[in-house]
Amino acid sequence: MASTATRAKPARKKAATPRKKTAAARKPAPKTAARQKKEAKKDLAKTYNEFKEFEGQHYTGMRVGRSHKWNYDAGVWKETKITPDLWECTYAVTKRRAGKAPEGSGVPVGTEYHWYIMAHQNVRKLNANDYTTSLTGRKYKLAHKRADKNKWSTTAKTQRKRLVKMLQELIAQLEAEPVAKKYSFGTNKAVICLNYPILKCSANIFSEN
Repeated sequence: MASTATRAKPARKKAATPRKKTAAARKPAPKTAARQKKEAKKDLAKTYNEFKEFEGQHYTGMRVGRSHKWNYDAGVWKETKITPDLWECTYAVTKRRAGKAPEGSGVPVGTEYHWYIMAHQNVRKLNANDYTTSLTGRKYKLAHKRADKNKWSTTAKTQRKRLVKMLQELIAQLEAEPVAKKYSFGTNKAVICLNYPILKCSANIFSEN
């Protein structure tokens, strides 16, 4: 009788032992200062156009409490005496941001603004031709023009009405005592004199006590 061949059973493969993750693989690499700064800029760009609220008023753009810093080129200031105490002045110059804007933030190139500025200008004569000068004040937005539009956000008539309303509020402030109000901007806190700098406030009104 012919012998039957027996087939050898294939050897079982041993299950691979999972490799232990090293400490470096388990823990993500710490963020560098440059990476943290880049992510912070992305957050600023993302939140720039989000709707925000301040005392019941909705707005977009820079959050209330943040600041801009600019460097001005050598500009030309011209002034003409209108009355013994009144001068008309003009000033034209290019201002440049100190630093860089976060990528993707800000309004499109070509956007225009119409501001009304109220300020204290303090000067001191140094010699026959030179004066030190400092400017402290407020600027109020009357209108803006989008880069893709050919007209301002409000008409000239409405801008005049806004300016009259603002000046009336200013008169009321000047006739009243200085008013201090506390504001919180995220982790930052400040005490703002609502009459300042139109009406000079004492230095202690800005303390956080």
